[in-house]
Amino acid sequence: MTQSLVCGDRDLALDRVAVMGVLNLTPDSFSDGGELLTDDERLNADALLRRADVMVAEGAAVLDLGAESTRPGAKPVSMAVERERIVSAIEVLRPRFDVVLSVDSSHPQVFTAAAAAGAGLLNDVRALGRPGAMDAARETGLPVCLMHMQGEPGTMQDAPRYEDVVTEVIGFLCQRIAEVEASGFSPERLLVDPGFGFGKTLDHNLQLLRGLSRLGSLGRPVLVGLSRKRMIGALTGRGVGERGPGSAAAAALAVMEGASIVRTHDVRETLDAVRVAQAVRDERKGIALEESVDG
Repeated sequence: MTQSLVCGDRDLALDRVAVMGVLNLTPDSFSDGGELLTDDERLNADALLRRADVMVAEGAAVLDLGAESTRPGAKPVSMAVERERIVSAIEVLRPRFDVVLSVDSSHPQVFTAAAAAGAGLLNDVRALGRPGAMDAARETGLPVCLMHMQGEPGTMQDAPRYEDVVTEVIGFLCQRIAEVEASGFSPERLLVDPGFGFGKTLDHNLQLLRGLSRLGSLGRPVLVGLSRKRMIGALTGRGVGERGPGSAAAAALAVMEGASIVRTHDVRETLDAVRVAQAVRDERKGIALEESVDG
């Protein structure tokens, strides 16, 4: 599997697990909606810079920008508004931080505009399923993360059903990889995300986490997003703002099962958990630690 990902003019090293910090440019995201927008729902550049500065200082290698909430019941956002928020954020962040800027979107017009502004990664919950998305993504030359989702965000949690969630997720991603590569994508440009919480019950999510190592059969880096999600609340009884420790524990388990990139709202706590899990994973493979650790 690739040891680095070419993200425009920046490379993302994957020989160690990378942490992706979440920056929601939305008024109603489930965890931090509205915190990076002004009262009239335009980008608050100062708040964005403060949040990004903390995340990068804490060790985020990627910053993931999302301008349309995909939680059930979220209000729709026009493509034009989403594009304006994303491009504005990239223009603010790119000169200040030497990290990969990821775009959490499904719109082909957003892909094109974000790439022109300096984005380095496309993160699509619909796996390039919208009309024109595959062509637009291919033309950017950027890597793309293909995510599994059963249904659409507005209704995905109504009644998700699987015979075998791990097998079905792998089957979908395998087919989607084949379709995307057939359209002209290089295999080195593709990542996969099993889509925790996207059309899945708590039991489905736990089965998927336990069987995550099976996604290694796809031969692509695995990105996971477990941070502060409903499954963490169900397991811990904590409110959204108190789910950092539970989310870090889930991230560590995902790393033990082979995850290459972990998406999180809480970079410092997650990176600590990831480092411990990575050390244990490496020890299992006979990889020596590069530096000794006292105690």
